[in-house]
Amino acid sequence: MSASSLTHFPRQAPVASSAPLLTAFSRSADPQAVASELATALGHDDLAFVLFFCSAEYPLDQLGEAMQQAFVGVPMAGCTTAGEITPQGYGRGCVVAIGLDRRHFAVSLSLVEDLDGFDLIRAQQLVDDLLDECRGHAMAPVGENSFALTLLDGLSSSEEQVLATLDAALGRIPSFGGSAGDDNRLAHTHVYSNGRFRSSAAVVVMINTALPFEVFTTHHLRPQSAKLVVTRADREGRRVLELNAAPAAEEYARLVGLEVAELDASVFARYPLAVRIGDAHYVRSIQRVNADGSLSFYCAVENGIVLTAMQPAPILEDLEAVLGRLHDTLGEPVLVIGCDCFLRRLELEALGAVDAASRLLARSRVVGFNTYGEQHHGMHVNQTFTGVAIGSRPRTG
Repeated sequence: MSASSLTHFPRQAPVASSAPLLTAFSRSADPQAVASELATALGHDDLAFVLFFCSAEYPLDQLGEAMQQAFVGVPMAGCTTAGEITPQGYGRGCVVAIGLDRRHFAVSLSLVEDLDGFDLIRAQQLVDDLLDECRGHAMAPVGENSFALTLLDGLSSSEEQVLATLDAALGRIPSFGGSAGDDNRLAHTHVYSNGRFRSSAAVVVMINTALPFEVFTTHHLRPQSAKLVVTRADREGRRVLELNAAPAAEEYARLVGLEVAELDASVFARYPLAVRIGDAHYVRSIQRVNADGSLSFYCAVENGIVLTAMQPAPILEDLEAVLGRLHDTLGEPVLVIGCDCFLRRLELEALGAVDAASRLLARSRVVGFNTYGEQHHGMHVNQTFTGVAIGSRPRTG
């Protein structure tokens, strides 16, 4: 569809909104209807920024143009997903959006298109520019009252480099984010900025607010005694060819007690592997078995690392405990922006627990998406629930 054939949505009549932010979602299959519904729900005179997550099933060029037409002059960022988290819980094939009020948030954003060339000099310039822009409208001192959100192409092999470099430039500013998905196809993932969707790119959003917030991460996986040593790897391709000097797929299948032919995403979700750094374990999830018997991973892997077998604990108990702690710390949240690994959702589906999870997420005011990887303070991780919880009462003092 050409730009000229798009309906030009009239600006909505000004509405009064005392809420720091608003959320909305649309299940419509028509991009124009999606954009119109979201604009009706989120539009008001003090709308400063729109963040959205959408199914890759949409015709993305049309959706991008429709969103730009519906939110004229409002900065936006977003990405495609492996599932959505709506105000009603888990969704599929829809678009979920968050509108931030300029009376509570100062927002700046930047697009990174050359992921391979993203070095510390570029990262520092990007962070400085984002902070300078926020300072002009800051709700509170930017150094202590800001956080960064990063949305990345979920099939890029540069995620670790970009995130580590960005984290070094951010210093003490907390950061989190998610890798874009494509409804579990593992073919094409996109981020949205400046009116269109792009691959091989990242969007970095700086958000300043006087409201209390906490960037957090959690997973329900516990280490076991079994270990696998990566004895041959293709680091750039995120492939492990050998584990314990044996073909990787065969050795992993032996570990979990299955045949290689039985290995699929549901098995990888139930029997993850992790690398230990200090006292913490960071999951390195398997993406697929390749024809040559190697294993492709969602995170970087290299020769010599030791992978620990992990065992899932009750997933909803862990999530409920973390969300409860955040409530105790921040008070009733106005919103939790959640980046939830799609492998966690596969596990919930296998357990028949999706409805229970949806009720918990809705009750806890979580909105977000299912990712191909999560980001927390510069680390690229898998099978976590990572995000930011924002309280409703401004900080005092």
